[in-house]
Amino acid sequence: MTGKLYGVGVGPGDPELVTVKAARLISEADVVVFHSARHGRSVARRIAAPYLRPGQVEEQLVYPVTTEDSDDYQGEMDAFYEECARRLAVHLDAGRVVVVLAAGDPFFYGSYMHLHKRLAHRYEAEVVPGVTSVSAGAAVLGRPLVERDEVLTVLPGTLPADALVEHLSGGDPVAVVKLGRTFPQVRAALERTGRLDGAWYVERATTGGQRTAPLSEVDADSVPYFSLALLPSKGQRRREAVGEVVVVGLGPAGPEWLTPEARRALTEADDLVGYVTYLNRVNAGPRQRVHASDNRVESERAAFALDLARRGRRVAVVSSGDPGVFAMASAVLEVADEEQFAGVPVRVLPGLTAAHAVASRVGAPLGHDYCVVSLSDRLKPWDVIEGRLEAAARADLVLALYNPASKTRTWQVESTREVLLRHRSPDTPVVIGRDVGGPEEEVRVVRLADLDASTVDMRCLLLVGSSQTRWTARGAVFTPRRYPR
Repeated sequence: MTGKLYGVGVGPGDPELVTVKAARLISEADVVVFHSARHGRSVARRIAAPYLRPGQVEEQLVYPVTTEDSDDYQGEMDAFYEECARRLAVHLDAGRVVVVLAAGDPFFYGSYMHLHKRLAHRYEAEVVPGVTSVSAGAAVLGRPLVERDEVLTVLPGTLPADALVEHLSGGDPVAVVKLGRTFPQVRAALERTGRLDGAWYVERATTGGQRTAPLSEVDADSVPYFSLALLPSKGQRRREAVGEVVVVGLGPAGPEWLTPEARRALTEADDLVGYVTYLNRVNAGPRQRVHASDNRVESERAAFALDLARRGRRVAVVSSGDPGVFAMASAVLEVADEEQFAGVPVRVLPGLTAAHAVASRVGAPLGHDYCVVSLSDRLKPWDVIEGRLEAAARADLVLALYNPASKTRTWQVESTREVLLRHRSPDTPVVIGRDVGGPEEEVRVVRLADLDASTVDMRCLLLVGSSQTRWTARGAVFTPRRYPR
């Protein structure tokens, strides 16, 4: 009794994308077969490795040529597959179950099909489909391949240049596989047909080495064979003809301070834009592009984000805390008011503010009317800040003081203390919160008279109580909701 031959697709790279049936057959097989180049590394075997068991016979089929020049490529490959078929026939004649591993799907540009054609008429054979690289590419990009009446065309990059141009000249979605050395001519064909701007590049989809990018930005020297070009659904591109800017508040620290709405906006974005320190708090997905910049270029950052959205991108501009409180929302909206960005939608998603985070650590110092003031005189003169401090102090408001000090601003905290002491008791509680929610969190409460400017830096936020704010023996600070009549 002869054995049985299986052509088993193991998917694009992630072992968890191997089907249940494929995993079972791999583990039950007597003989496991895989292809490789002369270097001996096999993508299919690496994917299947978790499902192999000790004692199985492994047959490695080494291609005689891959990217090397050959005077008779087809002849060498035909002879190779004939020899491979003879090797597998020995096992099948002995009654063994033989599983031939195929990256992706066995019948989708797979080497297994050449063995199938030579053996399936002689032995019982079954093909187990796998997730293709094209499906995986669309998944990691987060873009539908086809919808409604669209037609998907799959092209090998090895086609002659004129044939590529002919197939790409239509408007329907296209996937181009087998890039590697063919990448320059594929890129040239996309450019000739006016489709380069809509093309995406996907490398080693679903693996640890996965990379995605607009194809126009990819260096040809860096493109491996296991990559592809995708021109997704026209319907998707139509919906993104005008993108969107969403200004997202990250809260004061880690992911536990992020709202579900903000988290969803970050996940759905194509591009993440922001100050590098804040972007480091966001786990960018494999299909997303990250654009980090210095903290002092807010208008330029806003214009950059709006321009991306104008070209059809979904852009998330990140801010610490709440984006509407001394952060990016006003900068984006100011630039968005320019005529060139008139058609670009802008949304603002709130975040937990630093003031509220610091207040929560000591109780409820903001329990009654309060005022929020930035002590930074980089965008407004100090005399304006001082006038506002005087007014808030005379009105007996609790103050939340942002941006109290920096390396170049060392005197503002002391000046603020002097202004407030003209109207407040020396015993007024001052809450100093530093890196609240972060690894270096420190929260202290001191008397206004004892506020030491040398202990305050840019990572601090100060809450200065009103005449009614209480500092209890147990360390809590709160401002009663009732005010004396």
